[in-house]
Amino acid sequence: MQPVIDMFQSLLTRFVEVLSAVLFFDLGGFAFIVVWLMAAAVFFTCYLRGVNFRMFRHALSIALGRDRESGESAGEVSPLQALFSAIAATVGLGSIAGISVAVAVGGPGATLWIVAAGLLGMASKFAEVTLSMQYRKIDADGKVFGGPIQYLQHGLAEIGLPRLGKFLAALFAVFCLGGAIGGGNMFQSNQAVKMIAYEIPARADLKWVIALSFALLVGLVLFGSIRRIARVAEKISPMKGILYLICAIIIVATHLDQLLPALKLMLTTAFTAEGAAGGFLGMLAIAFKRAMFANEAGLGSAPIAHAAARTAPVREGAVALLEPFFAAMIALLTGLIVTVTGAYQGASLEEGVLIAARAFASVGEWFTLLLAANVLLFAYSTTIGWSYYGEIAWSHLFGRRAITLYYVLFCVASFAGGVLHFGIVLDVSDLLILGMSLPNILALYLLRRKIKAALEDYLRSRVV
Repeated sequence: MQPVIDMFQSLLTRFVEVLSAVLFFDLGGFAFIVVWLMAAAVFFTCYLRGVNFRMFRHALSIALGRDRESGESAGEVSPLQALFSAIAATVGLGSIAGISVAVAVGGPGATLWIVAAGLLGMASKFAEVTLSMQYRKIDADGKVFGGPIQYLQHGLAEIGLPRLGKFLAALFAVFCLGGAIGGGNMFQSNQAVKMIAYEIPARADLKWVIALSFALLVGLVLFGSIRRIARVAEKISPMKGILYLICAIIIVATHLDQLLPALKLMLTTAFTAEGAAGGFLGMLAIAFKRAMFANEAGLGSAPIAHAAARTAPVREGAVALLEPFFAAMIALLTGLIVTVTGAYQGASLEEGVLIAARAFASVGEWFTLLLAANVLLFAYSTTIGWSYYGEIAWSHLFGRRAITLYYVLFCVASFAGGVLHFGIVLDVSDLLILGMSLPNILALYLLRRKIKAALEDYLRSRVV
């Protein structure tokens, strides 16, 4: 099997080289696609007058059911289920493995910039989800079709750009399908397999067995619908967050004497970039890149899940802005535990989730079992969430008749991700997932007035 794996990795490496030249060309030390995403986050924070902060409390009230909507709205799932479905896909191993790598390469200070990027990204998330709700389509059977594919086609047609809208919708679908297979699937299975192999050294040479088992578990949910995904996500999302929080508290508690020095180190190196590869700009570049991968704000992925919610556009947009916040908090926890334990020191990119494993092992070798449980929950929930995004993209490109082929390919990719080297999987994931932002953010800019008008109408109708 190894010769086949080597050949596949060689082809992927060539693919990465070609696509990187287009999406990741250098702009003063930053990849273009990272600048594109961060510029949108800053723009919509200002354009929507700090919606990410002034709507935060209201968003919590809606998500917790304290602020109930009058009347009935069309949709397939509740706002909370839509939130959990999106969180299941958004808050994955990018918040553990990806952030661990960012600290190892960019230094502890990178954590604060990752959190800052997440807080700004809340505005991008609000904008794209609100727009998705405005342009969603519901067929006679009650099935919801929403997300960038819809507002690219129909929104741009409204402003006299129908051909551009169709082209950008197809481009988004291509990137979304690739992102679902790459970052939403292969990245997750790769790190899950790596963690299990770490826990069971005797089975490390049988990674293909672990990868196959993970792929089969994905297939159990894959042949369902957004309702089934929502039900699974509703159970897994709170569990994974609570378990990770408890573990992080225990790790910090056992290294309490290192807490203040670690916080001081994170604050000082955030501006001095001490120990960061590439200096200050290098640290910012890796921090923003990993933040965008972790919170997915501006990528156009979460609007697909949120479109199925039974609620009004701005209300769901408000709920959605919680996702980057949760992702930022998980990132902060990861950055803190690998800093207080010193697990990031001397680590390499290829280690990925094993950097966090060293932090857990500082409590006791047995404690890494809890990380393994976390990793499986994060990886599995993210994979099934992204499977739905990929299904929508596939349907747009090839129609529903060939959907079974997509399910098979997705499961095969899940297996492949588990046996490939992490470096190439990370590169492919970055390229395809971040590439989704090209057509998506362009649509947000072109349709920004519609988003702002909806927000202002909502605010006039109530005090938030």
